[in-house]
Amino acid sequence: MSLAARYLEEQGIPTVVYGCARDIVERCGVPRFVFSDFPLGNPTGRPYDEGSQRAVVRMGLDLLVSATAPGTTAVTPYEWSPDHTWKERVFTRAQPFLDPEATQKWLTRKTQYRELREQGQL
Repeated sequence: MSLAARYLEEQGIPTVVYGCARDIVERCGVPRFVFSDFPLGNPTGRPYDEGSQRAVVRMGLDLLVSATAPGTTAVTPYEWSPDHTWKERVFTRAQPFLDPEATQKWLTRKTQYRELREQGQL
C-alpha cells in the first residue's frame, strides 16, 4: 500500500493510508496515515461497528485537507476493547487464530526478521 500511495501522490492523486502497524507504515514514508491501535486487518474498526468505521474514514478525509506536511499521522481515539489482552494474545506463541503449520511459519519468519534487524539489514 505504501508504494502505491507514493506512486499515486507522484501522479497528483492525494492518498490516505489506513493501518494498524504504525511503525511499519510510518517507516515506509506514506504522505498521510490514519493509525488505529487495532488488530491487523481491522484499520477502520471492529466489524459491523458502522459508527466508528464512518468516523475513522472521516478522519482520513479530513486529513486530506488538514495535513500540512508529508508523513502526517492521525491517531484514532477508538479502542478495540476496554482491556488490552488482545495484544498479549496476538504477540504470543499461542496465536489462537492460526493453525499449527501457520503458527510455525509465523515463528520462523519472526526469528528471521529479528536476525536481519540485529544485523542492521532492515
